[in-house]
Amino acid sequence: MKGRDRILIIEGHPSAQSFVSALREAYKRGALASGAEVKEVIIRDLAFTPNLQHGYQKRTELEPDLLAAQEALRWAEHIVVVHPVWWGSYPAIMKGFFDRVLLPGFFFKKGKSAFQWEKLLKGRSGRIIYTLDTPWLFWWLSGRPAFMALKWVTLGYCGVSPIAGTAFGIVRESTLQRRQLWLQKTEKLGAARA
Repeated sequence: MKGRDRILIIEGHPSAQSFVSALREAYKRGALASGAEVKEVIIRDLAFTPNLQHGYQKRTELEPDLLAAQEALRWAEHIVVVHPVWWGSYPAIMKGFFDRVLLPGFFFKKGKSAFQWEKLLKGRSGRIIYTLDTPWLFWWLSGRPAFMALKWVTLGYCGVSPIAGTAFGIVRESTLQRRQLWLQKTEKLGAARA
């Protein structure tokens, strides 16, 4: 697919033994099979402090792994984020990663007012793949907070558009056969570079 030859996959699960990791691998398999270039940022493997210790009043020096993640974001044409939903949001380490990496001046520039800013990740598309143990009805009634925050308030704010979402759940009640179907669907998304 034109404009999606360089794909960055970001995984936000703290455990390597998670179904989220299997989904990341499935997407990667499909993307590589389609001829795309793929880079990965597996947040749990990075050496960094997730706490934005001084807020935005004082710049905290970025660790080498975060500098590499910033370069990968600039390189990418399509950004795929794979994560679990916990308590309506994503894991704390993933929040800390975005707090530290998506800095003003690097991925957006503030304007004269709060309603004016320059989106520095324009021209990139995205997909958010997330797992749930929450019943669907509750998730929809609550407004899908993790997805909406990541889509509109984080990636969208920086200019990534369009951003699609794919949800899988309830994972803890799923059968092996159901999980295999989810992995196949994710591999097809990777092959389509979607």
